Amino acid sequence: MRPATITLLKSEGRTIDWLTPERFYYFWAVILVAVNLVAWASSLFMLPGNWFIVLFTALFVVTVPVGDSQGISWWVVLSLVVLAVLGEILELVTGARGAAKQGASRRALLLSMVGAMIGSLVGATVLMPVPVVGPILGAIAGGAFGAFGGAYFGETWVGKGGLESFQVSKAALWGRLLGTVGKVGVGIIMVVVATVDSFF
Repeated sequence: MRPATITLLKSEGRTIDWLTPERFYYFWAVILVAVNLVAWASSLFMLPGNWFIVLFTALFVVTVPVGDSQGISWWVVLSLVVLAVLGEILELVTGARGAAKQGASRRALLLSMVGAMIGSLVGATVLMPVPVVGPILGAIAGGAFGAFGGAYFGETWVGKGGLESFQVSKAALWGRLLGTVGKVGVGIIMVVVATVDSFF
């Protein structure tokens, strides 16, 4: 039985099939890759990018019709959930543990997060002219230095000395740097897993 098609043109009794179900599926598979990459990049700005990847992939499974050898399995979606949790654990442990071990105040930890968010936006903007890698590296570096600045300001705000504030801020910088690299590393694995399962 001939599969349903969207007919673009009829001429002299012949039809030109433009959008077959297979092409329709792969069109949305390409869209999934694109939105997952955007979601992955959003993690650089302290947004829940890995969870966006889970959401978009689950929506793809639910809404896009598939053929016999197409589609993403729910087991893959479950594996993405596990990876997203792993990314959150990596960011949490590496991002706050170092500064907390140095005796960081709550104010310093909070301002470190705010500084990291602002710094990542500024860094990505400054290096925007550099194709592809510029905004990514800018966001990572900017977030790290933003965390440093926020932590230092928070520590001096509560009356701690310069050396003590510096030690806390340095720990916040390295924690944010390692946490971000770990989380986006997990995120790119998630994008690859979803892409491979959708196309192969």
